[in-house]
Amino acid sequence: MKSFIVILLGIIVALLVVGGVVAYSFMDGLGVNMENIDSNIEKINNKVSNVASSESSDSSSSGDGGIVSEIVKFNEQNGEGYYREVTYKDGGFRQYDAESGKLIGSSYGSDQANLPSLE
Repeated sequence: MKSFIVILLGIIVALLVVGGVVAYSFMDGLGVNMENIDSNIEKINNKVSNVASSESSDSSSSGDGGIVSEIVKFNEQNGEGYYREVTYKDGGFRQYDAESGKLIGSSYGSDQANLPSLE
């Protein structure tokens, strides 16, 4: 019985190692590695910082301007790319394109004229 447990644990460890090798080779084949991920995150953070600093003067339209959360999401409506959603203390939100930093959505009436047309 004891040898059966040891053999079973050995098989589980072997499967984990083989699975890790397969996952690594698959990710490497796709060109996904930590350097790419880190550089992409750094690019997004730089763009978010640039947009946030340029919008700080417009914070009066969002109550006291206090940011509750910032989330980067996949743009399901467009089918490609990412957008950054900023939620403010007053419950309002603004959505910015992660690539260009342009305002693409907002719950504030004062922003509606600045949004791109849907046509």
